[in-house]
Amino acid sequence: MNRIEKTVWDLALPVVQQAGLELWDVEYVTEAGQRYLRLYLDGPEGVDLDACERVSRAMDPILDEADPVPDSYVFEVSSAGCERALKRPGDFARFMGSTVEVKLYSNLDGAKQWIGTLVDYSDGDVTIDCGGQRRFTKQQIASVRLRVEI
Repeated sequence: MNRIEKTVWDLALPVVQQAGLELWDVEYVTEAGQRYLRLYLDGPEGVDLDACERVSRAMDPILDEADPVPDSYVFEVSSAGCERALKRPGDFARFMGSTVEVKLYSNLDGAKQWIGTLVDYSDGDVTIDCGGQRRFTKQQIASVRLRVEI
């Protein structure tokens, strides 16, 4: 998490908790030349559009006053989603036994994408069962996301 994301996390956490929700992630990225600041939320009953709007409206004056982002940006608040990214150790612990998609920076045995059941997480290394256990090091992993099988 970069400095801007950490600052926004600290500003948003009490607002999100007061709304009865969980702050899943903060993202500050550039896409197609435009900067985006995004809050991703979760909740016991999920997150609907009204909840996102309430948090967005509550955050607007806080972000205006604290001014943690030096550039112009688009502010978005949304659900973390069913196929959310797993980043922190607690994320992996919470979803142990779930189906995940591991994307790698480079091919390993002819594939950059691996799908399986999350069976272990240790210091950034991830082990999945994909017809046999496969361990990926933190350095190999580009991202890990939950995967919904239909």
